Amino acid sequence: MVSRSNSEFLYQQVMQLIRDLTIQGSLQPGEKLPSLRKMANKLAVSIPTIKQAYQTLEGQGLIEAREKSGYFLKSTQLKQSRPKRVRLSREPVLVNKQALIEQVYGAIHQANVVPFGIANPVAAAPTDKALARTMRRVMTLAGASAINYGPMDGFAPLKKQLIHRYLDFGIGVDNDELVITNGAQEALAIALKCATKPGDIIAIESPCYFGIIELIESLGLKALEIPLCPEQGIWLEDLQHALDQHAIKACVFSTSLNNPVGSFMPDNKRQQLVALLESRQVVLIEDDVYGDLHYSAKRATPAQAYSTKGLVISCASFSKTAAPSYRVGWIIAGKFAEQARRYKRALSCAAPLINQWTLYEFIASGEYDRNIRLLRQRLSSNKERMIWCLQQYMPSCARISDPQGGCVVWVDLGSQYDTVKLFHLALEAGISITPGLLFSAANKYRSCFRLSYGLPWSEQLERAIKTLAELVVLAKK
Repeated sequence: MVSRSNSEFLYQQVMQLIRDLTIQGSLQPGEKLPSLRKMANKLAVSIPTIKQAYQTLEGQGLIEAREKSGYFLKSTQLKQSRPKRVRLSREPVLVNKQALIEQVYGAIHQANVVPFGIANPVAAAPTDKALARTMRRVMTLAGASAINYGPMDGFAPLKKQLIHRYLDFGIGVDNDELVITNGAQEALAIALKCATKPGDIIAIESPCYFGIIELIESLGLKALEIPLCPEQGIWLEDLQHALDQHAIKACVFSTSLNNPVGSFMPDNKRQQLVALLESRQVVLIEDDVYGDLHYSAKRATPAQAYSTKGLVISCASFSKTAAPSYRVGWIIAGKFAEQARRYKRALSCAAPLINQWTLYEFIASGEYDRNIRLLRQRLSSNKERMIWCLQQYMPSCARISDPQGGCVVWVDLGSQYDTVKLFHLALEAGISITPGLLFSAANKYRSCFRLSYGLPWSEQLERAIKTLAELVVLAKK
Protein backbone atom coordinates (compact mmCIF):
# COMPACT_ATOMS: atom_id res chain seq x y z
CA MET A 1 0.00 0.00 0.00
CA VAL A 2 0.93 3.65 -0.33
CA SER A 3 2.31 5.02 2.93
CA ARG A 4 3.75 8.40 3.89
CA SER A 5 6.19 6.66 6.24
CA ASN A 6 7.80 4.87 3.33
CA SER A 7 11.17 6.24 2.18
CA GLU A 8 10.00 6.36 -1.48
CA PHE A 9 8.09 9.32 -2.87
CA LEU A 10 4.33 8.82 -2.91
CA TYR A 11 4.09 8.91 -6.72
CA GLN A 12 6.77 6.17 -6.91
CA GLN A 13 4.71 4.02 -4.54
CA VAL A 14 1.66 4.52 -6.77
CA MET A 15 3.70 3.44 -9.78
CA GLN A 16 4.85 0.30 -7.97
CA LEU A 17 1.28 -0.49 -6.95
CA ILE A 18 0.16 -0.41 -10.59
CA ARG A 19 3.09 -2.60 -11.62
CA ASP A 20 2.21 -5.10 -8.86
CA LEU A 21 -1.45 -5.19 -9.96
CA THR A 22 -0.27 -5.85 -13.52
CA ILE A 23 2.00 -8.72 -12.46
CA GLN A 24 -0.77 -10.22 -10.33
CA GLY A 25 -3.20 -10.04 -13.26
CA SER A 26 -5.59 -7.70 -11.43
CA LEU A 27 -5.00 -5.19 -14.22
CA GLN A 28 -5.10 -6.57 -17.78
CA PRO A 29 -3.64 -4.90 -20.90
CA GLY A 30 -6.27 -2.71 -22.54
CA GLU A 31 -8.07 -2.01 -19.25
CA LYS A 32 -8.75 1.52 -18.12
CA LEU A 33 -7.05 2.69 -14.93
CA PRO A 34 -9.12 4.44 -12.26
CA SER A 35 -9.50 8.18 -12.89
CA LEU A 36 -7.09 10.57 -11.17
CA ARG A 37 -9.76 11.59 -8.66
CA LYS A 38 -10.93 8.04 -7.95
CA MET A 39 -7.38 6.72 -7.44
CA ALA A 40 -6.51 9.70 -5.24
CA ASN A 41 -9.54 9.02 -3.04
CA LYS A 42 -8.74 5.30 -2.81
CA LEU A 43 -5.13 5.86 -1.79
CA ALA A 44 -5.73 9.03 0.27
CA VAL A 45 -3.18 11.05 -1.68
CA SER A 46 -3.45 14.17 -3.83
CA ILE A 47 -4.59 14.23 -7.46
CA PRO A 48 -1.23 15.78 -8.58
CA THR A 49 0.55 12.77 -7.00
CA ILE A 50 -1.55 10.33 -9.03
CA LYS A 51 -1.09 12.43 -12.17
CA GLN A 52 2.71 12.41 -11.70
CA ALA A 53 2.66 8.62 -11.29
CA TYR A 54 0.49 8.12 -14.39
CA GLN A 55 2.55 10.48 -16.52
CA THR A 56 5.80 8.80 -15.48
CA LEU A 57 4.36 5.37 -16.30
CA GLU A 58 3.20 6.75 -19.63
CA GLY A 59 6.74 7.96 -20.35
CA GLN A 60 8.01 4.46 -19.57
CA GLY A 61 5.51 2.95 -22.04
CA LEU A 62 3.51 0.99 -19.45
CA ILE A 63 0.30 2.98 -19.83
CA GLU A 64 -1.10 5.40 -22.39
CA ALA A 65 -3.35 8.45 -22.18
CA ARG A 66 -6.28 8.62 -24.57
CA GLU A 67 -7.98 11.89 -25.31
CA LYS A 68 -11.14 12.40 -23.22
CA SER A 69 -10.95 8.76 -22.09
CA GLY A 70 -8.29 8.48 -19.39
CA TYR A 71 -5.30 6.19 -18.93
CA PHE A 72 -5.08 2.58 -20.17
CA LEU A 73 -2.67 -0.25 -19.46
CA LYS A 74 -0.51 -1.29 -22.41
CA SER A 75 0.96 -4.68 -23.20
CA THR A 76 4.71 -4.91 -22.77
CA GLN A 77 6.49 -5.63 -26.03
CA LEU A 78 10.20 -5.71 -26.68
CA LYS A 79 11.29 -3.94 -29.85
CA GLN A 80 13.36 -6.95 -30.89
CA SER A 81 10.20 -9.09 -30.93
CA ARG A 82 8.69 -7.08 -33.80
CA PRO A 83 8.76 -8.29 -37.43
CA LYS A 84 12.10 -8.04 -39.23
CA ARG A 85 12.80 -5.94 -42.29
CA VAL A 86 12.53 -7.91 -45.54
CA ARG A 87 14.65 -7.47 -48.64
CA LEU A 88 13.60 -5.44 -51.67
CA SER A 89 12.30 -7.65 -54.50
CA ARG A 90 14.68 -7.81 -57.44
CA GLU A 91 12.08 -8.18 -60.18
CA PRO A 92 8.33 -7.53 -60.63
CA VAL A 93 6.17 -10.65 -60.79
CA LEU A 94 2.89 -11.76 -62.29
CA VAL A 95 0.37 -12.58 -59.57
CA ASN A 96 -1.42 -15.88 -58.95
CA LYS A 97 -3.27 -15.75 -55.63
CA GLN A 98 -6.94 -16.26 -56.41
CA ALA A 99 -7.19 -19.91 -55.34
CA LEU A 100 -5.84 -19.25 -51.83
CA ILE A 101 -7.92 -16.08 -51.50
CA GLU A 102 -11.05 -18.08 -52.29
CA GLN A 103 -10.19 -20.57 -49.52
CA VAL A 104 -9.69 -17.76 -46.98
CA TYR A 105 -12.95 -16.06 -47.93
CA GLY A 106 -14.75 -19.37 -47.62
CA ALA A 107 -13.37 -19.81 -44.09
CA ILE A 108 -14.43 -16.32 -43.03
CA HIS A 109 -18.10 -17.01 -43.69
CA GLN A 110 -18.34 -20.46 -42.18
CA ALA A 111 -20.80 -20.73 -39.29
CA ASN A 112 -19.49 -21.03 -35.71
CA VAL A 113 -15.95 -19.99 -36.60
CA VAL A 114 -14.00 -17.43 -34.53
CA PRO A 115 -13.47 -14.81 -37.27
CA PHE A 116 -9.89 -13.68 -36.68
CA GLY A 117 -9.49 -13.90 -40.46
CA ILE A 118 -11.71 -10.95 -41.41
CA ALA A 119 -10.74 -7.31 -40.89
CA ASN A 120 -14.09 -5.87 -39.83
CA PRO A 121 -13.35 -3.23 -37.18
CA VAL A 122 -16.94 -1.96 -36.99
CA ALA A 123 -17.87 -5.19 -35.20
CA ALA A 124 -16.06 -3.85 -32.12
CA ALA A 125 -18.55 -0.95 -31.86
CA PRO A 126 -21.56 -1.88 -34.05
CA THR A 127 -23.55 0.87 -35.77
CA ASP A 128 -26.58 -1.26 -36.68
CA LYS A 129 -29.10 0.35 -34.31
CA ALA A 130 -28.06 3.92 -35.13
CA LEU A 131 -28.07 3.24 -38.87
CA ALA A 132 -31.46 1.50 -38.65
CA ARG A 133 -32.94 4.61 -36.98
CA THR A 134 -31.32 6.83 -39.58
CA MET A 135 -32.52 4.74 -42.53
CA ARG A 136 -36.11 4.75 -41.21
CA ARG A 137 -35.93 8.52 -40.99
CA VAL A 138 -34.61 8.73 -44.56
CA MET A 139 -37.39 6.48 -45.85
CA THR A 140 -40.00 8.59 -44.05
CA LEU A 141 -38.64 11.84 -45.46
CA ALA A 142 -37.69 10.69 -48.96
CA GLY A 143 -40.28 8.01 -49.68
CA ALA A 144 -39.96 6.13 -52.95
CA SER A 145 -37.23 8.44 -54.26
CA ALA A 146 -34.78 6.85 -51.76
CA ILE A 147 -34.94 3.51 -53.58
CA ASN A 148 -34.47 4.92 -57.08
CA TYR A 149 -31.21 4.97 -59.02
CA GLY A 150 -28.91 7.70 -57.79
CA PRO A 151 -26.58 9.97 -59.78
CA MET A 152 -23.69 8.15 -61.44
CA ASP A 153 -21.02 10.06 -59.49
CA GLY A 154 -22.84 9.92 -56.16
CA PHE A 155 -25.44 11.55 -53.88
CA ALA A 156 -24.65 15.28 -54.01
CA PRO A 157 -25.14 16.03 -50.26
CA LEU A 158 -22.80 13.17 -49.28
CA LYS A 159 -20.18 14.35 -51.78
CA LYS A 160 -20.40 17.88 -50.37
CA GLN A 161 -19.98 16.50 -46.86
CA LEU A 162 -16.85 14.59 -47.82
CA ILE A 163 -15.40 17.62 -49.60
CA HIS A 164 -15.91 19.69 -46.42
CA ARG A 165 -14.13 17.02 -44.34
CA TYR A 166 -11.07 17.23 -46.61
CA LEU A 167 -10.96 20.97 -46.00
CA ASP A 168 -9.87 20.13 -42.44
CA PHE A 169 -6.53 19.09 -44.00
CA GLY A 170 -6.33 22.10 -46.26
CA ILE A 171 -7.26 19.98 -49.28
CA GLY A 172 -9.58 21.59 -51.80
CA VAL A 173 -11.49 18.95 -53.78
CA ASP A 174 -13.56 19.87 -56.83
CA ASN A 175 -16.99 18.26 -57.01
CA ASP A 176 -16.15 16.57 -60.33
CA GLU A 177 -12.97 15.01 -58.88
CA LEU A 178 -14.85 13.03 -56.23
CA VAL A 179 -16.85 10.00 -57.35
CA ILE A 180 -18.80 7.75 -54.96
CA THR A 181 -18.00 4.07 -55.56
CA ASN A 182 -19.14 0.63 -54.43
CA GLY A 183 -16.61 0.38 -51.63
CA ALA A 184 -12.89 1.14 -51.74
CA GLN A 185 -12.21 -1.96 -53.85
CA GLU A 186 -14.05 -0.44 -56.82
CA ALA A 187 -12.29 2.87 -56.18
CA LEU A 188 -8.91 1.10 -56.31
CA ALA A 189 -9.90 -0.77 -59.48
CA ILE A 190 -10.89 2.50 -61.15
CA ALA A 191 -7.67 4.18 -60.02
CA LEU A 192 -5.53 1.36 -61.43
CA LYS A 193 -7.43 1.42 -64.74
CA CYS A 194 -6.90 5.19 -64.94
CA ALA A 195 -3.16 5.03 -64.26
CA THR A 196 -2.05 1.81 -65.98
CA LYS A 197 -2.44 -0.62 -68.84
CA PRO A 198 -1.92 -4.43 -68.85
CA GLY A 199 1.72 -5.38 -68.46
CA ASP A 200 2.69 -2.25 -66.47
CA ILE A 201 4.73 -2.53 -63.27
CA ILE A 202 3.00 -1.49 -60.05
CA ALA A 203 4.89 -0.96 -56.79
CA ILE A 204 3.08 -2.22 -53.69
CA GLU A 205 3.88 -2.44 -49.99
CA SER A 206 5.33 -5.66 -48.69
CA PRO A 207 3.34 -7.11 -47.00
CA CYS A 208 0.28 -5.74 -48.83
CA TYR A 209 -3.49 -6.14 -48.44
CA PHE A 210 -4.41 -9.14 -50.59
CA GLY A 211 -7.39 -7.37 -52.22
CA ILE A 212 -4.91 -5.07 -53.96
CA ILE A 213 -2.81 -8.05 -55.06
CA GLU A 214 -5.91 -9.73 -56.51
CA LEU A 215 -6.82 -6.52 -58.38
CA ILE A 216 -3.35 -6.38 -59.90
CA GLU A 217 -3.74 -10.01 -60.99
CA SER A 218 -7.16 -9.38 -62.56
CA LEU A 219 -5.88 -6.36 -64.52
CA GLY A 220 -2.84 -8.17 -65.95
CA LEU A 221 -0.31 -5.98 -64.13
CA LYS A 222 3.06 -6.88 -62.60
CA ALA A 223 3.73 -6.30 -58.90
CA LEU A 224 7.02 -5.10 -57.42
CA GLU A 225 7.14 -5.32 -53.62
CA ILE A 226 8.66 -2.49 -51.56
CA PRO A 227 9.58 -3.53 -47.99
CA LEU A 228 7.62 -2.02 -45.16
CA CYS A 229 9.02 -0.61 -41.92
CA PRO A 230 6.72 -2.00 -39.16
CA GLU A 231 6.43 1.46 -37.59
CA GLN A 232 6.66 4.08 -40.38
CA GLY A 233 5.54 2.64 -43.70
CA ILE A 234 7.67 1.81 -46.74
CA TRP A 235 11.41 2.39 -46.76
CA LEU A 236 11.87 5.37 -49.08
CA GLU A 237 15.45 4.37 -49.95
CA ASP A 238 14.17 1.02 -51.22
CA LEU A 239 11.48 2.77 -53.27
CA GLN A 240 14.05 5.12 -54.78
CA HIS A 241 16.28 2.17 -55.72
CA ALA A 242 13.29 0.41 -57.32
CA LEU A 243 12.40 3.54 -59.30
CA ASP A 244 15.99 3.68 -60.59
CA GLN A 245 15.88 0.04 -61.70
CA HIS A 246 12.36 -0.40 -63.08
CA ALA A 247 9.80 1.47 -65.20
CA ILE A 248 7.23 1.73 -62.41
CA LYS A 249 3.97 3.22 -63.64
CA ALA A 250 2.12 3.63 -60.35
CA CYS A 251 2.37 2.84 -56.63
CA VAL A 252 -0.44 1.58 -54.40
CA PHE A 253 0.34 2.37 -50.77
CA SER A 254 -1.67 2.58 -47.53
CA THR A 255 0.41 5.38 -46.07
CA SER A 256 -1.91 6.30 -43.20
CA LEU A 257 -2.31 2.78 -41.78
CA ASN A 258 -1.09 -0.36 -43.48
CA ASN A 259 -3.02 -3.62 -43.52
CA PRO A 260 -1.68 -6.11 -42.29
CA VAL A 261 1.16 -4.59 -40.21
CA GLY A 262 -0.53 -1.41 -38.94
CA SER A 263 2.42 0.91 -39.65
CA PHE A 264 1.77 4.67 -39.56
CA MET A 265 3.75 6.91 -41.91
CA PRO A 266 4.56 10.33 -40.38
CA ASP A 267 3.35 13.34 -42.35
CA ASN A 268 6.88 14.55 -43.19
CA LYS A 269 7.75 11.16 -44.66
CA ARG A 270 4.49 11.11 -46.64
CA GLN A 271 5.40 14.52 -48.06
CA GLN A 272 8.81 13.16 -49.12
CA LEU A 273 7.09 10.16 -50.73
CA VAL A 274 4.80 12.35 -52.86
CA ALA A 275 7.68 14.61 -53.89
CA LEU A 276 9.79 11.60 -54.91
CA LEU A 277 7.04 10.02 -57.02
CA GLU A 278 5.90 13.23 -58.69
CA SER A 279 9.51 14.05 -59.60
CA ARG A 280 9.48 10.77 -61.58
CA GLN A 281 5.94 11.30 -62.98
CA VAL A 282 4.75 8.18 -61.09
CA VAL A 283 1.13 8.03 -59.89
CA LEU A 284 0.46 7.38 -56.21
CA ILE A 285 -2.79 5.54 -55.48
CA GLU A 286 -3.44 5.97 -51.77
CA ASP A 287 -5.60 3.35 -50.04
CA ASP A 288 -6.87 5.38 -47.06
CA VAL A 289 -9.64 3.12 -45.73
CA TYR A 290 -8.12 2.91 -42.23
CA GLY A 291 -7.14 6.59 -41.94
CA ASP A 292 -9.82 7.45 -39.37
CA LEU A 293 -8.91 4.49 -37.14
CA HIS A 294 -5.59 5.88 -35.87
CA TYR A 295 -4.61 5.57 -32.21
CA SER A 296 -2.49 8.73 -32.24
CA ALA A 297 -3.72 12.15 -31.17
CA LYS A 298 -3.80 13.36 -34.78
CA ARG A 299 -4.99 11.69 -37.96
CA ALA A 300 -2.51 11.31 -40.79
CA THR A 301 -2.75 14.01 -43.46
CA PRO A 302 -3.90 12.41 -46.74
CA ALA A 303 -1.22 12.37 -49.45
CA GLN A 304 -3.44 14.60 -51.62
CA ALA A 305 -2.35 17.54 -49.45
CA TYR A 306 1.23 17.27 -50.72
CA SER A 307 0.53 16.81 -54.43
CA THR A 308 1.61 19.61 -56.77
CA LYS A 309 1.11 17.78 -60.09
CA GLY A 310 -2.22 16.03 -59.54
CA LEU A 311 -0.60 12.58 -59.62
CA VAL A 312 -2.14 11.41 -56.33
CA ILE A 313 -5.40 9.43 -56.42
CA SER A 314 -7.13 8.90 -53.06
CA CYS A 315 -9.38 5.90 -52.37
CA ALA A 316 -11.38 5.39 -49.17
CA SER A 317 -14.70 4.08 -47.86
CA PHE A 318 -17.07 3.78 -44.92
CA SER A 319 -16.63 -0.01 -44.82
CA LYS A 320 -14.13 0.05 -41.95
CA THR A 321 -15.72 2.88 -39.99
CA ALA A 322 -19.50 2.66 -40.38
CA ALA A 323 -21.11 -0.09 -42.48
CA PRO A 324 -19.24 -2.79 -44.45
CA SER A 325 -22.39 -4.06 -46.18
CA TYR A 326 -23.40 -0.59 -47.42
CA ARG A 327 -20.50 -0.72 -49.92
CA VAL A 328 -20.05 3.05 -50.06
CA GLY A 329 -16.58 4.31 -50.92
CA TRP A 330 -15.10 7.13 -52.95
CA ILE A 331 -12.24 8.13 -55.20
CA ILE A 332 -10.63 11.56 -55.54
CA ALA A 333 -9.15 11.20 -58.99
CA GLY A 334 -7.42 14.55 -59.55
CA LYS A 335 -6.30 14.93 -63.16
CA PHE A 336 -7.81 11.51 -63.94
CA ALA A 337 -11.34 12.61 -62.96
CA GLU A 338 -12.87 12.35 -66.44
CA GLN A 339 -11.53 8.82 -66.93
CA ALA A 340 -12.64 7.81 -63.45
CA ARG A 341 -16.21 8.91 -64.12
CA ARG A 342 -16.28 6.92 -67.37
CA TYR A 343 -14.97 3.77 -65.68
CA LYS A 344 -17.44 4.15 -62.84
CA ARG A 345 -20.33 4.39 -65.28
CA ALA A 346 -19.12 1.35 -67.20
CA LEU A 347 -18.46 -0.79 -64.11
CA SER A 348 -21.55 -0.24 -61.97
CA CYS A 349 -23.51 2.83 -63.06
CA ALA A 350 -24.05 4.11 -59.50
CA ALA A 351 -23.66 3.26 -55.81
CA PRO A 352 -26.85 2.46 -53.80
CA LEU A 353 -28.70 5.74 -53.21
CA ILE A 354 -30.44 4.77 -49.96
CA ASN A 355 -27.14 3.74 -48.39
CA GLN A 356 -25.48 7.01 -49.41
CA TRP A 357 -28.43 9.03 -48.11
CA THR A 358 -28.39 7.17 -44.79
CA LEU A 359 -24.66 7.74 -44.35
CA TYR A 360 -25.10 11.41 -45.16
CA GLU A 361 -27.68 11.77 -42.38
CA PHE A 362 -25.57 9.63 -40.03
CA ILE A 363 -22.61 11.99 -40.45
CA ALA A 364 -24.73 15.15 -40.35
CA SER A 365 -26.24 14.10 -37.00
CA GLY A 366 -22.80 13.80 -35.41
CA GLU A 367 -23.33 10.09 -34.66
CA TYR A 368 -20.64 9.00 -37.11
CA ASP A 369 -17.89 10.97 -35.38
CA ARG A 370 -19.08 9.93 -31.92
CA ASN A 371 -18.99 6.28 -32.95
CA ILE A 372 -15.54 6.66 -34.53
CA ARG A 373 -14.16 7.93 -31.20
CA LEU A 374 -15.72 4.96 -29.38
CA LEU A 375 -14.48 2.56 -32.06
CA ARG A 376 -10.89 3.81 -31.78
CA GLN A 377 -10.96 3.38 -28.01
CA ARG A 378 -12.26 -0.18 -28.22
CA LEU A 379 -9.84 -1.18 -30.96
CA SER A 380 -6.90 0.25 -29.03
CA SER A 381 -7.92 -1.71 -25.93
CA ASN A 382 -8.47 -4.86 -28.01
CA LYS A 383 -5.00 -4.48 -29.53
CA GLU A 384 -3.38 -4.48 -26.10
CA ARG A 385 -5.38 -7.55 -25.07
CA MET A 386 -4.55 -9.37 -28.30
CA ILE A 387 -0.82 -8.66 -28.03
CA TRP A 388 -0.81 -9.68 -24.36
CA CYS A 389 -2.47 -13.01 -25.22
CA LEU A 390 -0.05 -13.63 -28.08
CA GLN A 391 2.90 -12.91 -25.81
CA GLN A 392 1.53 -15.31 -23.20
CA TYR A 393 0.74 -18.24 -25.49
CA MET A 394 2.74 -18.09 -28.71
CA PRO A 395 6.27 -19.58 -28.98
CA SER A 396 9.06 -17.27 -27.82
CA CYS A 397 10.29 -17.04 -31.42
CA ALA A 398 7.12 -15.21 -32.50
CA ARG A 399 7.55 -11.62 -33.70
CA ILE A 400 4.45 -9.46 -33.25
CA SER A 401 3.65 -6.12 -34.88
CA ASP A 402 2.61 -3.08 -32.85
CA PRO A 403 -0.20 -1.59 -34.98
CA GLN A 404 -0.68 2.17 -34.69
CA GLY A 405 -4.33 1.93 -35.69
CA GLY A 406 -6.79 -0.27 -37.54
CA CYS A 407 -7.82 -3.72 -36.32
CA VAL A 408 -5.18 -6.29 -37.29
CA VAL A 409 -1.90 -7.63 -35.90
CA TRP A 410 0.84 -9.39 -37.88
CA VAL A 411 2.70 -12.38 -36.43
CA ASP A 412 5.91 -13.93 -37.79
CA LEU A 413 6.62 -17.40 -36.33
CA GLY A 414 9.95 -17.90 -38.07
CA SER A 415 11.06 -19.93 -41.06
CA GLN A 416 10.43 -23.32 -39.45
CA TYR A 417 6.65 -22.78 -39.51
CA ASP A 418 4.10 -22.97 -42.34
CA THR A 419 1.04 -20.78 -41.74
CA VAL A 420 -0.89 -22.19 -44.70
CA LYS A 421 -0.78 -25.45 -42.79
CA LEU A 422 -1.73 -23.53 -39.62
CA PHE A 423 -4.68 -21.97 -41.49
CA HIS A 424 -6.14 -25.43 -42.24
CA LEU A 425 -5.45 -26.74 -38.73
CA ALA A 426 -7.09 -23.67 -37.19
CA LEU A 427 -10.14 -23.96 -39.42
CA GLU A 428 -10.67 -27.54 -38.29
CA ALA A 429 -10.63 -26.20 -34.71
CA GLY A 430 -13.22 -23.51 -35.54
CA ILE A 431 -10.83 -20.56 -35.91
CA SER A 432 -10.19 -18.54 -39.07
CA ILE A 433 -6.88 -16.73 -39.64
CA THR A 434 -5.30 -15.18 -42.73
CA PRO A 435 -2.00 -16.83 -43.80
CA GLY A 436 0.84 -14.47 -44.65
CA LEU A 437 1.39 -15.94 -48.12
CA LEU A 438 -1.73 -14.06 -49.19
CA PHE A 439 -0.07 -10.67 -48.55
CA SER A 440 2.76 -11.09 -51.06
CA ALA A 441 2.70 -11.34 -54.84
CA ALA A 442 6.12 -13.01 -54.69
CA ASN A 443 5.12 -15.80 -52.26
CA LYS A 444 6.83 -14.32 -49.20
CA TYR A 445 5.60 -14.52 -45.59
CA ARG A 446 4.79 -18.22 -45.43
CA SER A 447 5.83 -18.09 -41.76
CA CYS A 448 3.47 -15.18 -40.99
CA PHE A 449 -0.23 -14.74 -40.36
CA ARG A 450 -2.68 -11.93 -39.68
CA LEU A 451 -5.23 -11.80 -36.86
CA SER A 452 -8.09 -9.33 -36.51
CA TYR A 453 -9.05 -7.90 -33.14
CA GLY A 454 -11.97 -5.97 -34.65
CA LEU A 455 -14.43 -7.97 -32.56
CA PRO A 456 -16.33 -7.59 -29.28
CA TRP A 457 -13.67 -8.85 -26.86
CA SER A 458 -14.54 -11.93 -24.83
CA GLU A 459 -13.04 -14.90 -23.00
CA GLN A 460 -13.91 -16.99 -26.08
CA LEU A 461 -11.40 -14.97 -28.11
CA GLU A 462 -8.69 -15.49 -25.49
CA ARG A 463 -9.38 -19.23 -25.49
CA ALA A 464 -9.20 -19.24 -29.29
CA ILE A 465 -5.77 -17.57 -29.22
CA LYS A 466 -4.56 -20.19 -26.72
CA THR A 467 -5.90 -22.97 -28.97
CA LEU A 468 -4.23 -21.38 -31.99
CA ALA A 469 -0.91 -21.28 -30.14
CA GLU A 470 -1.24 -24.98 -29.34
CA LEU A 471 -1.78 -25.71 -33.05
CA VAL A 472 1.36 -23.80 -34.00
CA VAL A 473 3.45 -26.77 -32.83
CA LEU A 474 1.75 -28.92 -35.47
CA ALA A 475 2.46 -26.35 -38.21
CA LYS A 476 6.19 -26.92 -38.25
CA LYS A 477 7.64 -27.77 -41.65
